[in-house]
Amino acid sequence: MKLVPANHVFMVSIMQDVDARDKRGHDAVTGGNKMPRDTADRLAIRDLIENWALWRDARLWDRFRTVWHKEGEMWATWFQGSYEDFIKVSQEGYDRGVRIMHLLGGMTIDIKGTRAIAQTKMTISQRAPVEGVLCDVTCSGRFYDFLEKRRGRWGIVLRRLAYEKDRLDLVDPSAKLALDPTLLAQFPEGYRHLAYLQSRIGYQVKNDLPGLDGPPLEALYAKGAAWLQGKT
Repeated sequence: MKLVPANHVFMVSIMQDVDARDKRGHDAVTGGNKMPRDTADRLAIRDLIENWALWRDARLWDRFRTVWHKEGEMWATWFQGSYEDFIKVSQEGYDRGVRIMHLLGGMTIDIKGTRAIAQTKMTISQRAPVEGVLCDVTCSGRFYDFLEKRRGRWGIVLRRLAYEKDRLDLVDPSAKLALDPTLLAQFPEGYRHLAYLQSRIGYQVKNDLPGLDGPPLEALYAKGAAWLQGKT
């Protein structure tokens, strides 16, 4: 009797399981391989969102413009308006010494027809003087993007954010810093230190944006659901 190597049996079992799952809910594309019908759309959306972060932080504005549709809007703590105005004030801020960077994490995408909602884990990092002391603020949360496919191209129609938690660190650990507790308490917990820093360098900060939970987040979810249903 000929013995079959254990690793061969294992691989056959895996392939049978993959084949069974393919037959249950996947469509053939090329060469007999199978994938979800919307894989190309998901890859295009992911590429778009990753490009947003790199091109924005590198100030590659001509390329950055390509991720938006013409009426696209950006909402953040310090800015709410068109993407063209966002480009303008971002460059002006950089020229004044403002330094804001973005890191991306996992992503989930809901697609219905030519519309999509993408949620992406992200971290905002900003360095600036706070009460005369150079500080780094990091804020974790989610990009919440309203996207639409037009003439075969996905683009952002609206970017919102949910701010989940933040912290402030001194660039020089030996420095001393005292924050104004009254000003700090004016801002939501999820972006309290980020808002404090931004207000201290001259920005008007919106103080009712979504956080980890609560009515503003529920309202954002409702707006996203309406978007997917074609109601807005």
